[in-house]
Amino acid sequence: MTLTDDRPDHQAEPEPKGPWYRRYSELGVSALLFVVGVLVVVDTTLESGSGGNSDPLGPYAVALVVGAALVLLAVLLTADVLRGGRGEAEAGEDIDLSTPPDLRTVGMLAGILIATAVLIPLLGWPIAGTVLFWGATYSLGSRTILRDLVIAAAVSLVTWILFDALLGVDLPGGPLMGVFG
Repeated sequence: MTLTDDRPDHQAEPEPKGPWYRRYSELGVSALLFVVGVLVVVDTTLESGSGGNSDPLGPYAVALVVGAALVLLAVLLTADVLRGGRGEAEAGEDIDLSTPPDLRTVGMLAGILIATAVLIPLLGWPIAGTVLFWGATYSLGSRTILRDLVIAAAVSLVTWILFDALLGVDLPGGPLMGVFG
């Protein structure tokens, strides 16, 4: 009985064909990591305030470490991609990779996120959160509108109360300000 396997440990994938942006698509992720890392570092260094006697590092130390780590990861990923490294292709266990993405659903979800960001300062978290949760369920295919609306309102209201009352995180209450908080 032998414990060795005749199969190679790593089967080489064929070099991707097509335009350069398909061959080096991972550089997009690298660029995103780099931009976010630089933004975090710059934003953190421009913030005023520093640590006190009990905390000499201050609240910005973690943000600086995270930003620097993002920049480092971006540089390492770029070097790997330019040396020929590539991520493994999705095996597609339970999805059909030949099926195009559902852009309608993605667009609806993006619209709901944007609407929520706009509505929070105007109407407060309970109403904007209801729009977010109900809109997500609708976008993803649920058509039990009344039930989903009630659940979305309950989840939004409970999260608002929990954050405001228990955690001390002030989320805008909008028209409900003063009713519960």
